[in-house]
Amino acid sequence: MTTAEKRIALVTGANKGIGFEIARQLAQQDITVLIGARDQDRGIAATKQMQSEGLDAHFILIDVTRATSIEAAIGKIKDDFMRLDILVNNAGIMIDTQSGILELDPVVFHNTLDTNATGPLLLAQACVRIMMAKGYGRIVNMASTLGSLNEIASPDSPYAAVLSPAYRLSKMLLNGITALLAMELRGTNILVNSACPGWVRTDMGGDQAPLPPQQGAETPVWLATLPDGGPTGGFFRERQPIPW
Repeated sequence: MTTAEKRIALVTGANKGIGFEIARQLAQQDITVLIGARDQDRGIAATKQMQSEGLDAHFILIDVTRATSIEAAIGKIKDDFMRLDILVNNAGIMIDTQSGILELDPVVFHNTLDTNATGPLLLAQACVRIMMAKGYGRIVNMASTLGSLNEIASPDSPYAAVLSPAYRLSKMLLNGITALLAMELRGTNILVNSACPGWVRTDMGGDQAPLPPQQGAETPVWLATLPDGGPTGGFFRERQPIPW
């Protein structure tokens, strides 16, 4: 595959954790990866680390909570690469682990939605316009079983004791965004799916999580590289569909 034909993938929040590992695994499949991060120093450091492994990685400064930052990042991608084939909306926050829904601070709720749902929607809207030109696209939204309405509604859910209402609601909304994008894009060869990586040892997941980032990245990478005619509008964990 020539340089002009290589797939280009943008992964947000790719300077560490699952995002970094998703980017690494995509690059190992001969895909050019764009390391999206809002912290320039950390993003550049992650990019250099990946380049030291012989992988085709480039840094893209992007803060998904700022529309102007998204616009600038997309403009740079158009100028430098002239295409975008894969978007992994990985950037996310969990800042309400100690409160229930009755005590949820509206500012915390708003900030969580900005990062976990509104930003991914704006970025997907911008990226789809580029993908359309090539008739190919894969969008992966990093959701969570904690955002499954099925799990939230079940008193017998193993996650029933988990608080974080802002995080859970934001991931529920992200799943809705996935379903609506997939509905509108059917027939375009742009496949849109949500992925739950599982409980992974990251800054967010904590040291007690059972899965390493390498394993958490497997399902998102699979969805990011689906063949034509692959599933769209689904929610997956360990490459298997799970309830919304």
